[in-house]
Amino acid sequence: MHRARRLRAQRLIPALGVDAVLVTSGVNVRYLTGLVSSNAAVLIPRDGPSVLCTDSRYAGTAERECPDVEIVIQRDTEAALTERALDSGLRAIAFEDREMTVQRHRALAGLDGEEVVGHGGAALELVPLDGAIDDLRIVKDEVELALLARACEITGEAFSAVMDRLRPGMTEREFAVALERVMVDLGADGPAFASIVASGPNGAIPHHVPSDRPFERGDLVTIDCGAKFGGYHADMTRTVAIGQPEAWQREIYDLVALAQEAGVAVAVVGADVADVDAVARDVIEGAGYGGNFTHGLGHGVGLEIHEAPWLGQDKTGTLADRVPITIEPGIYLAGAGGVRIEDTLVVHAGTGAAGSAQSLTTITRELLVL
Repeated sequence: MHRARRLRAQRLIPALGVDAVLVTSGVNVRYLTGLVSSNAAVLIPRDGPSVLCTDSRYAGTAERECPDVEIVIQRDTEAALTERALDSGLRAIAFEDREMTVQRHRALAGLDGEEVVGHGGAALELVPLDGAIDDLRIVKDEVELALLARACEITGEAFSAVMDRLRPGMTEREFAVALERVMVDLGADGPAFASIVASGPNGAIPHHVPSDRPFERGDLVTIDCGAKFGGYHADMTRTVAIGQPEAWQREIYDLVALAQEAGVAVAVVGADVADVDAVARDVIEGAGYGGNFTHGLGHGVGLEIHEAPWLGQDKTGTLADRVPITIEPGIYLAGAGGVRIEDTLVVHAGTGAAGSAQSLTTITRELLVL
């Protein structure tokens, strides 16, 4: 699996006009080799096998998890692989400019006072890679989809398990901790991100940090959560009511639910990401709440909680087969509260029902009244 991914990356090299690619993003190193490490890099040459470099702390793990790649053990992974490239006659190297700091680039390029010259006298040329490796991760293979499905399953199980604890007097923070504890108990690596629990007026803040505010009768409570399993991130949001909702609460909930349903319906292979956003946004704008939907409709998920593709008004691109995305419209009323409903889905090719997005998060979208 990882060898096949490296071959896909290797096929990008001729079009880039370079001799090799230096991958330094930890997420992309994991994607290409299977190694989870805080210090690793991969050199992928135009021809021949790739080389993985990490330090002594991960030597045993690398040998066990990455048997199909050459391994170099050295602390300064980027310098080691650059020297390896120069020794092999490789001069033009594409680097991950989205991830590499200016300081690291300066050291690698020798701009800190010394000219870096390769063996034979030719200077090293560093070429920005942009997001070429990130883009390889957009379409998921069956192993990835299975891991993501399990992450979503755990998320739903944990959500259901703690619903009976959501009652007046419990605080946002207490509920978030309980939810994340159950995720781990059910087998998750951990939470995919810090859970958002936003009650009452805090629901008007899309990324509210759980506080010591106790839940009160009459609150809408927005819970944005996800489990991580095998490195893959689930993402789900539900808004629940403590006690019977008021008319305005029911109104915005029904609008958000309708907007999400509209967005899901058009999230098919070939759909323009801005058009998917527009279809859902039009529902909310048509009801007069356009100024209260303040973020994009969704994003890709995988080894990162937020990754390409991005669904938004100013985004470009189209959806492809086997691409997981979120659809998460919301309405936020300052000082009063808000609603967001979000699911993780997988876009699939096909016609009719086979060509619709499959929801991996399956908790009901009906308003839960506690």
